[in-house]
Amino acid sequence: MSAEGVSEVAGASDRFLRACRREPVDLTPVWFMRQAGRYLPEYRAARADRDVLQMSRIPEMAVEITLQPVRRLGVDAAILYSDIMVPLAATGVEVRMAPGLGPVIDEPIRAPSDLSRLRPLDPDSDIPFVLEAVRMLRRDLTVPLIGFAGGPYTLASYLVEGRPARDHPRTRALMHGDPAVWEGLLDRLAGTVLALLRAQVAAGAQAVQLFDSWVGDLDPGDYERFVLPWVSRIFEELAPLGVPRIHFGVGTGELLALMRAAGADVVGVDWRVPLDRAWDRVGRDAAVQGNLDPAVCLAPWDAVERKALEVLRRADGRPGHVFNLGHGVFPQTPPETLERLVDLVHSRTAR
Repeated sequence: MSAEGVSEVAGASDRFLRACRREPVDLTPVWFMRQAGRYLPEYRAARADRDVLQMSRIPEMAVEITLQPVRRLGVDAAILYSDIMVPLAATGVEVRMAPGLGPVIDEPIRAPSDLSRLRPLDPDSDIPFVLEAVRMLRRDLTVPLIGFAGGPYTLASYLVEGRPARDHPRTRALMHGDPAVWEGLLDRLAGTVLALLRAQVAAGAQAVQLFDSWVGDLDPGDYERFVLPWVSRIFEELAPLGVPRIHFGVGTGELLALMRAAGADVVGVDWRVPLDRAWDRVGRDAAVQGNLDPAVCLAPWDAVERKALEVLRRADGRPGHVFNLGHGVFPQTPPETLERLVDLVHSRTAR
């Protein structure tokens, strides 16, 4: 699929795609990480007692949940409803979603012999439901669709720890203590990520985001040695597809320049670094995404407005800003707050 083909948005604004390319826009585009999720009553009604892995396997369900925030909030991009663990579960990793905890893997990857359990992803046979959801969404959406995958470090952290863990000590210990196993693990994960993202773009996704959410665990030297080569491979091999490539992590203030060096077109910024300073670290030749503290959206509206306007002030109207939160929407967030936030950003940045 050509760059021109994937960037077309029939009958709708392409301001999100233009901002990712640092082109002039009529107003600053807005979308929210985890915008399809638990804060929406219509999501909770649709989900019932199913978990995200189960719901992702039903294309009609994934489509409906992807569309819900677009209809309600008026955001400028949709992100596919799925989960970063979907491709691992599809290739034979025994993953279960524990209520109140998250993904649990009862047989973690910690030894050379464990690597044989990670087979390559064949998107057509392993995740046809994801690709069908993307194709269906392209028929229904009036805004661009973002595909995504988990980053190599973040996926590795779940596989090694076996469950969500603060600071991921086993992961970092493996990284330093057995570099050969670490490299074998990241080789396999980078291949899975590439296969997934290529397939999503071939099915119709118009941008992709790499969620390496927990890579902020690392200092710059460790990131450069143990993660950057695989992320660079992913972004380099995605480049011929011609879609914007977004790179996001949490607590990555000291890694922003390296994240840009990996080849991302857009670097996501969390709330810990003021947007203008983060942009200086990324480089003004790249676009940035962010970076309102998601916890602010639980506060009264005057606090939300004040902090959002500060983000816009620091962006200063420069081409290449996509407004977003610095991490995902909290489940307790009132949907009305996000509706007002979209309207605020649009009205204050209209050219």
